[in-house]
Amino acid sequence: MADFPTGANGGFAILADGMGGHAAGDVASKIVVSEVFAALKLRADDLSSNAGRIGALLQDAAEGANTSLGAYVAARPDQSGMGTTLLAPLVVRGALHWISVGDSPLYLFREGRGRRLNENHAMAERLDQWVAEGRISEHAAQTHPDRHCVTSVLMGREVHEVDVDRAPVALSAGDIILAASDGIETLSLAEMADALCTDMNLSSTALAEKLQQRVLDQADPDQDNLAFCVIRVLPNGRPIAPVVSPQSTQQCKPRLRRLTFAAVASRREGELAFETLTRSSS
Repeated sequence: MADFPTGANGGFAILADGMGGHAAGDVASKIVVSEVFAALKLRADDLSSNAGRIGALLQDAAEGANTSLGAYVAARPDQSGMGTTLLAPLVVRGALHWISVGDSPLYLFREGRGRRLNENHAMAERLDQWVAEGRISEHAAQTHPDRHCVTSVLMGREVHEVDVDRAPVALSAGDIILAASDGIETLSLAEMADALCTDMNLSSTALAEKLQQRVLDQADPDQDNLAFCVIRVLPNGRPIAPVVSPQSTQQCKPRLRRLTFAAVASRREGELAFETLTRSSS
């Protein structure tokens, strides 16, 4: 879900990648997205006027969502084990803030190069650290059976790791923000950059379609569910009129779900203005 009101100086997106079985994971993600969205909309004025409180407000929103998820599970013991990641990038007055729990990545692409901004709460992160420390080999890390296990999620219980309240990232015209589920990692960072940064004249809608097609072209039999949000910061004077491209019907496998949010931003009198477009398919 994304909310970038036209003419506003910012906005936010919320991505939650559910787990615990298909149905239970969908419920968990919907609860968390709904709760975080409501919390951020309710505090919209605080978010835009008090940058020093943004981290605390994001933390409160996540904790409220986690509490709601816990209440749902407590009333339905058969749903125990359901959970979801959370990734919520927030743009306020030209600066990018975020909160994340889990392994859903947040990337910033600038001048043709991309980098991950948020922490990866997964065993892969720890295994790679052990490689750097010389504790295990690269091969052992890459083939470890628990490599893709998530180490922190929202499940209605204590949350072990939360990435929030870091120094915000100042945005520049031409920057592209990508928030995604880990299904995007079918592509390398270089492949993502090639899809997003080779034609700066494309709208964010077209960029989202192009990135989605790159994933589909991999035809990976183990392709995970994919959700992503593309936010593009445009230079002064550029129009903000995204056009929906014809929707692709190609799929790697029947269980691949695709949900794409596209948001466009331009600078107006020194402030960022946004327009958002939402598309979905299954």
